[in-house]
Amino acid sequence: LLLETGEESGSPDLPAYLEHLRSNLADVSLVICLDSGANDYQRLWLTTSLRGLAQVNVTVKVLDAGQHSGMVSGIVPSSFRVLRRLLDRLEDSSTGEVLLPECNGEVPADRLDEIRESVAAAPGAVTGALTLPDGMRLVSDDEVELVLGGSWRPTLSITGADGLPAPTDAGNVLRPSTTLCLSFRLPPTVDSHAALAAIRTALTTDVPYGATVSLSGEEAADGWNAPRLAPWLASTLDSASTEVFGAPMRTIAVGGSIPFMGLLHKAYPNAQFVITGALGPGSNAHVPDESLDIDYATKLTEAIAVILDAHPEPANSFSRG
Repeated sequence: LLLETGEESGSPDLPAYLEHLRSNLADVSLVICLDSGANDYQRLWLTTSLRGLAQVNVTVKVLDAGQHSGMVSGIVPSSFRVLRRLLDRLEDSSTGEVLLPECNGEVPADRLDEIRESVAAAPGAVTGALTLPDGMRLVSDDEVELVLGGSWRPTLSITGADGLPAPTDAGNVLRPSTTLCLSFRLPPTVDSHAALAAIRTALTTDVPYGATVSLSGEEAADGWNAPRLAPWLASTLDSASTEVFGAPMRTIAVGGSIPFMGLLHKAYPNAQFVITGALGPGSNAHVPDESLDIDYATKLTEAIAVILDAHPEPANSFSRG
């Protein structure tokens, strides 16, 4: 049992541990990860893909010090406007489409079929847990398109900002700089480092007005696309779900990232993967009132026990003395 406890920080130490334990682990045949989620609490959900990520903080500087906005606006461009123009190179603001080819990838036909089946099995699961203001619409009325947008298409989120005072503290000042934290989610099969390089080039080449651009906090992690299930595992997953939950197993394409899954897949290319978890509707992950459905977590534990019991143990798996 290896407890690494750094997944939310990108698992920087896990590769060293795996290398240190290589001889002990030998040929890994099954990897189980319980850090994923479910579309509902009525069945076992198998994660078949995870998005990658690319993150960078970008700062645009137009002055060495702030100046009275009444005196210099219209003469010196605002750092925020320069940033807006740079963001337009990355994303179509009217649609949310990420424009860089290096950030886009094809959706495999089998994954598209699985998404359609999952939407049919749990209609409304994508939107059921959302709390929207009155009159707010989603980016599409097609639930399959929503799942694709949240799992197999790249997105840009602005997750932080600096150089912007709170409205109560704001004055008539043309600020010297603005910093934004750009967080890209990438399709599972995209090379995250190539995507980050393209983002870097787009932000620093031919900058409007010759403004100074600096980048920091760069991070890239590849996504993950599951290998084809072995016959024994496919049948076991379905029977475990039916036995424990009373409903057949379904698959889920997850928009979040578990960076070490790609690492484990590369380290153990012949292994089978069971990626699942108890993160479901109402779990409120990463926000206040994060919670766990105890009944589902209990049943999930039972289902994992069924899978482990069915695992075809190689003759030399254990050394007995």
